[in-house]
Amino acid sequence: MTRFQKSITPIAAVFALSAPVAAQDAAIDINGDGMYSIAELRAALPSLSEDTFSVLDASGDGQLDAGEIAAGIAAGLLPS
Repeated sequence: MTRFQKSITPIAAVFALSAPVAAQDAAIDINGDGMYSIAELRAALPSLSEDTFSVLDASGDGQLDAGEIAAGIAAGLLPS
């Protein structure tokens, strides 16, 4: 690992870990479990399709976590 890689890795990790947390919205996460169900998201985004939700649900667990939400925002599938 180069000196540059050693110095930038901790910085990149901070941004990678902090960005998804900012994507969570307590007003949408009705049950407060830290995850978004399709029902919770549709309350805020009525046009959200099951197909789009499935694409966003990278883990396939039927819930979107902060990372999946952040990825959806970055991909333009969810509003910021």
